[in-house]
Amino acid sequence: MVYDDSLSFVYFGPTKIIFGSGSSTSELESEMSALGCSRALVVTDQGIIKAGLSEKIIKTLGEKCVGIFSDVPQDTGIDVVNRGAAFAREKGADIVISIGGGSVIDTAKCICILLTEGGSLANYEGIQLLTRPQTPHIVIPTTAGTGSEVTWIAVVYDKDKGQKILIVESYNAPRAAILDPQLTLGLPPLLTASTGMDAMTHAIEAMTSMQREPIADAMALHAIRLLSNYLPVCIKDGGNIRARGQVQMAATMAGWAFGNAMVGLVHAMAHSIGAVARVPHGVSCGIMLPYCMDYNIGDGEPETVAIYAAIAQALGVSKRDDEPGNAAMAAVQEIFDLLRKIGHPLKLSELGVTEEDIIKAADLSIADGAIVNNIRYVTGKDEVLEIYRRAL
Repeated sequence: MVYDDSLSFVYFGPTKIIFGSGSSTSELESEMSALGCSRALVVTDQGIIKAGLSEKIIKTLGEKCVGIFSDVPQDTGIDVVNRGAAFAREKGADIVISIGGGSVIDTAKCICILLTEGGSLANYEGIQLLTRPQTPHIVIPTTAGTGSEVTWIAVVYDKDKGQKILIVESYNAPRAAILDPQLTLGLPPLLTASTGMDAMTHAIEAMTSMQREPIADAMALHAIRLLSNYLPVCIKDGGNIRARGQVQMAATMAGWAFGNAMVGLVHAMAHSIGAVARVPHGVSCGIMLPYCMDYNIGDGEPETVAIYAAIAQALGVSKRDDEPGNAAMAAVQEIFDLLRKIGHPLKLSELGVTEEDIIKAADLSIADGAIVNNIRYVTGKDEVLEIYRRAL
């Protein structure tokens, strides 16, 4: 792909990655010691505890674990973070270790801010408000999709506003992420599919963002290749640790891609329908992705079409010399086909979403910060509502 002469960008990837089967116990203490910390608050959720995924990790920490905060729902909120921070402060924690998916990781990120800065999380909504490094944070993801382990973005539900808010702080990127594919072996098929499609959305939207750049594109393209090849394997054979590891690495690369290049229309719409109808984020991303791809291509702008043609190559449904328009549309069709192959919901109505819900969500989507980076300019809520109706 070609970038014009005015290209200027900064690529930021400060999180240390430790990958390997069993690494969540074998490497944790050394990483914690390297950060000069000895009092860990573990942030997780009840599902992780019941599944036994945190047991060995907490046992490995021993007396270095000063508390466990597990009151984290599927979509975390400001009130959850405030309670978690108060608990961490009471226990004298000097590091936060998150064990879980995106909601757990985002909760931990925000607890780190309050441990350092104090106050309520509501005071930190926005972009780059912090002026110093925050409390150290080690992430141990148990899903493969959010990419939150390497981003400095947290998405948190504000029940007073009735919408999700963004907290974007480069000073709050996790210090280390331990990727242990063993922890993802027990993920049920639907959760595997939805988190995988969350990662696919990150990769594709990073490439179709107004802030796209070559390093992020490289990460995104390889993430697309890995997800296309190995996500169906994980659905067919959940115990295939090699496939699980490949998808886990893809999710992290997609996280680095969108963390630098940002996301677009899919995320604006997914955030909004999630806030209105409580649709899980990964599911809403997966459903909305092909419809938003089709919308972007529909503008017919040559650069946009060329990007989607490159995505089609990464998906394995096009060759370099194929006509770009045909290749771009093949990418859309392949995403629909992938959703069917992995047993992912295809329509919002399958999740109980109504016409009333999408009307409310269209208003929220236009106000969502992600929409400003979309490669095709969205003129108003009527355009968004039409996309929602196609996906309903």
